[in-house]
Amino acid sequence: MPKSKLVSRSFIVYAHDVFMAAASFLVALYLRLGNYMFTMPQSWLVVNTVLFTVCAAGVFRVMGLYRGLWRFASLNDLLAITRAVLATMLVYVPLTFVVTRLDQWPRSLVVIQALVLMVMIGAPRFAYRLFKDGRLDLRRSTEKRVPTLLIGSGSGAEMFMRAMDQTDGQYRVLGIIETERARVGHRMHGIDVLGHVDDNLEALIERLGNEGEKPQRLVITSDDLRGDSVSALLALTDKLGIALSRLPKLTEFKHGVSDRLEVRPIAIEDLLNRPQTVLDRVGMRDLIEGRCVLVTGAGGSIGSELVRQISDFRPKRLLLVDNSEYQLYLIDMEISERHKDLPRAPILADVRDRDKIFAVLGAERPELVFHAAALKHVPMVEMHPTEGVLTNVHGSRNVADACRAVGVRAMVMISTDKAVNPTNVMGATKRLAESYCQALDLVDSERQGGTRFVTVRFGNVLGSTGSVVPLFQKQLARGGPITVTHPDIERYFMTIREAVELVLQASVLRSREVHGEAVGGRLFVLDMGDPVRIVNLAKQMIRLAGLKPDEDIKITFTGMRPGEKLKEELFHNAEELVPTSVKGIQLASPRTVDNAVLARALDGLVDCARTGHTEATLIRLRQLVPEYEASVGPVEAALAAKALTDRVN
Repeated sequence: MPKSKLVSRSFIVYAHDVFMAAASFLVALYLRLGNYMFTMPQSWLVVNTVLFTVCAAGVFRVMGLYRGLWRFASLNDLLAITRAVLATMLVYVPLTFVVTRLDQWPRSLVVIQALVLMVMIGAPRFAYRLFKDGRLDLRRSTEKRVPTLLIGSGSGAEMFMRAMDQTDGQYRVLGIIETERARVGHRMHGIDVLGHVDDNLEALIERLGNEGEKPQRLVITSDDLRGDSVSALLALTDKLGIALSRLPKLTEFKHGVSDRLEVRPIAIEDLLNRPQTVLDRVGMRDLIEGRCVLVTGAGGSIGSELVRQISDFRPKRLLLVDNSEYQLYLIDMEISERHKDLPRAPILADVRDRDKIFAVLGAERPELVFHAAALKHVPMVEMHPTEGVLTNVHGSRNVADACRAVGVRAMVMISTDKAVNPTNVMGATKRLAESYCQALDLVDSERQGGTRFVTVRFGNVLGSTGSVVPLFQKQLARGGPITVTHPDIERYFMTIREAVELVLQASVLRSREVHGEAVGGRLFVLDMGDPVRIVNLAKQMIRLAGLKPDEDIKITFTGMRPGEKLKEELFHNAEELVPTSVKGIQLASPRTVDNAVLARALDGLVDCARTGHTEATLIRLRQLVPEYEASVGPVEAALAAKALTDRVN
């Protein structure tokens, strides 16, 4: 907010207080004299009113009474008003004696005037607070504990300081660092807003230390502060040797006192430049509620989160498909506890088994299918390309064909940024799966009641199986070193929950007409923000553990792995972007492929993969995905793995 607006707001509050001071003199005089007041000389009334108003204006200006935020009026503001009123009376009484010799001046007017002025200045503040919150809580603990700076005022800081008043107050707030410049210079609960988050906070903290009030902890109370801002704060606190924490989001606060006081360590997802996306929850519920929904790969990282969120929208029946008995058991048990009355069925099945997938969909007749089953670990698929083809291409084709055969309303296929200009087998197989679903969508969009195919593409997911974060955490627990393949390698990241939320949001968009026209074959790409350098991610995780990179924990570079590339892309040059109504989701036009031609080509590819002909499989894969350029010989990696397997057997 511009500085001019801050000045304007402060002036309005100041003008309010000065006006109330003038009015309070006349009100107090009427309370003392009644109608006799109107018989007094007009000049006497004017002189004394003006004199009192000038005194009050000067005292209010000096004492900064107008700086308090009415939204958070508290006992401290009441004390400040009391001090200002008493100071005004101490200035006014001697001055009016000099000017008027207290002629015709009732002596009891001093007490009445002070009380009236306090009410007329304080009442609007607390009335506004009462209007906003529906209650007043003016208590404040004076017990001194851990000296703390709050980052961000607003509701989070208000709740934190109110909790300090209601409990043992283990934190003592020294000041507030704001995320909005408009509030700098104001007060909340009597605590000064000392500066903006982009100011020189090191100098501010040093100044507080010189005054004997050095903070021992910074607590982020703003939900919106993320990414680079949190990284900068983490680097600062690491340098100064103080702790950095954050409050849970307001939606995560529980009813217990101890829960309200909880501050948490900074999580790795707080370091991502991830803007909050306003999601269409009503649309998601309308899409899922009362419908039979099937999720493949239901026990995996993405699949299990899909199952959790879908179950919250009350589907008529939820079908969990996975080829891992243990993972399927875990997610089924979790949902049984989460929603005891939700009809569901755990189905142990492999998407590569065409007959089984057709039988399952034919028996259950789901209306929505979310296809998350895939082989995703790049080096592993690089070593076993035929397995990648059979799962990612043939398995996706089986699910898509079964959806068409039984009249599924919509199938959502989860894809990856590695499908764009792929340098590895995993990316190339996911690109073929994308192409097949897009081709089917183009065909079915031309017929009434055809299955809609929604393809959603996003990058790496924090905490998912095989991602760098769990690996780094294990390496940290062992005392290092943390291994990074290349100092310049970058990746797009998002949290599992955010990825799944945006998948559901994309499904809502696809179930409608975008911009009033059919959008057959287009794919949805989730906005991943800015890419993150993996070496920086490693350093941040070391700092979050309270350690110093390259001193306490070493970072070593191991070299690029087969199929790996330095930077990922979200779009191909031939994919024209189309905006959507939801921030965080982009729509890309398809690279059209004839469905019949592609189906015949996939038959040949799958036949090669089934017979275990690795080199022939890779040759066909390159023919079907012309942009596929292997970064490090996949043939050699695959043949070496096959030779090793043959020797073991």
